[in-house]
Amino acid sequence: MRPFTTLYRRFSWLVHELAKFGTVGALAYVVQIAVTNLYWYAYAGDRQDVLAVLIGQTVGTVCATVVAFLGNRFWTFRHRARSGLLREYALFFALNGVGLLIQLACVWATVSLLGLDGPLARNIAGNVVGVGLGSLFRFWSYRKWVFRTPESHDAGAADRPPVRADQE
Repeated sequence: MRPFTTLYRRFSWLVHELAKFGTVGALAYVVQIAVTNLYWYAYAGDRQDVLAVLIGQTVGTVCATVVAFLGNRFWTFRHRARSGLLREYALFFALNGVGLLIQLACVWATVSLLGLDGPLARNIAGNVVGVGLGSLFRFWSYRKWVFRTPESHDAGAADRPPVRADQE
């Protein structure tokens, strides 16, 4: 059991950061699914209108991005260095644009190439596979470029937040 305790202590900062990222992501995911499906219900219906499907995915993602930015900036990565709200917001949305392109590619391939265009196929392609792949990219890119760690001389500690007195 000791190796697991040692491993956890060594990476607890990452486990906690990932858990917070997942919680914020879950809330944003609910917003994503709700807005996307409402749009699809109102504008795409059961028609094979690829443009309406892609627009619905985009609208849902933009709404979820606002929720995710607020949660990640003020909770998940609050211990990281600040580089200015405008810079962080612009980078966050740009990187979410890449995540959105991943989602749209999954939806487009499913509807246009595979010919699967129903609510279930759209949701699996865009809101399960696309969001999953996009989230992997987002977590990595937010940590790398948006919510950066403070400069440190210890290369091994470059990714960890500073240890508080009550954690030692």
